[in-house]
Amino acid sequence: TIDMPQFEKMVDTFLERGFTYFDTAYVYHSVTSEKAVREALVKRHPRDSFTLATKLPLIKLKEAADMDKYFAEQLENCGVEFFDYFLLHNINSGTWPTVQKLDAFGWLRKQKADGKVVNMGFSFHDSADLLEEILTQNPDMDFVQLQINYLDWENSTIQSRRCYEVATRHGIPVMVMEPIKGGTLAQLPPDAAAPLNALDADASAASWALRWAASHKNVKVVLSGMSAEDQLDDNLATFGDFRPMTDAENAAIRQTADVLRSHIKIGCTGCRYCMPCPMGVDIPDNFSIWNKLGMFGNKDAIRQQWTARFPDAEKAIHCVRCGKCEAVCPQHLPIRDSLAKLQTELDNL
Repeated sequence: TIDMPQFEKMVDTFLERGFTYFDTAYVYHSVTSEKAVREALVKRHPRDSFTLATKLPLIKLKEAADMDKYFAEQLENCGVEFFDYFLLHNINSGTWPTVQKLDAFGWLRKQKADGKVVNMGFSFHDSADLLEEILTQNPDMDFVQLQINYLDWENSTIQSRRCYEVATRHGIPVMVMEPIKGGTLAQLPPDAAAPLNALDADASAASWALRWAASHKNVKVVLSGMSAEDQLDDNLATFGDFRPMTDAENAAIRQTADVLRSHIKIGCTGCRYCMPCPMGVDIPDNFSIWNKLGMFGNKDAIRQQWTARFPDAEKAIHCVRCGKCEAVCPQHLPIRDSLAKLQTELDNL
């Protein structure tokens, strides 16, 4: 649920402090986000005082005509005649065939040629190899939006560093999403925060994550999902007087990331070779939640995710210990015993 009075106040503060970039998407907040942006931003401020980005919902596309249909709806939702930045939303190995079949990049170029889009790009969640393929075929993109944060920088699944390097090699500017990893890097356990606090005890954990992301030379914009005024104030302070990371600070960030990784419960890389499970257990997602508990210790947030948002049918409790998963796991992980352990731990938070 969007608190419109608070949203309007945060929009006003953001603009008053000299910031202009707003990012939304068709599917956000159950298809209400774009309309909320229209009410809080577009109707209340001059069009030349902000830049607006939104995204075409690839997961909803069935035929080429759908692109025009959703785009027209998005223009109406946002109450604008053009978008400053427009993205194909979440290209990955699952949506890439749709993009190719419907020639979505060709369609995007037409919107730019017609003046409906100023800067064209896409958001991306997949391997560096796939990104290389996409940018080789589409070298005229104005930007790409990537998940980049210091914990995922060397992650073998997310491949933040490798994807950043691919974009940089192609000369494509990067918009950063998930710089605070869904808020998890804003609340660090004491041992992980220690290297950062030793350098600046007054700096927030979130400010470290944002500064780290923004200090990369090919980063054009760093996005941050802010749901409260104190988060907005902290982020504006970070960028209002921005200081690039020093060598000593980068070293401290690496120490913090190492400490967080040392708390991982199980070394699952999310490769999903173990899937599908005959019993419907989503093994990698179970392990992902368990690892978040180990790394960050945020029991309230993990309890909420486990009880309210994680499907019961996919939980570890349905494991019958058949062993099919362990037979194909490249990491040779003790999956069956670990599933039993995590179910107990998460149920007893």
